[in-house]
Amino acid sequence: MNFNHLLMAAGFASLLMLSGCDANDGPAEEAGENIDNAIDKSGEKIENAGDKIQDEVNQ
Repeated sequence: MNFNHLLMAAGFASLLMLSGCDANDGPAEEAGENIDNAIDKSGEKIENAGDKIQDEVNQ
């Protein structure tokens, strides 16, 4: 088996492993994702507020 065949076999094995992941998240994982999304949105709002303040100071 040459290197290309080995590389292709490794790629297919990776795809099989990823397809075996459970798509149904449990309640704790969904809650964690909701917390992550809330933190991201809060960070964006704080950054936008900081940009507005900076714009006002620079005028």
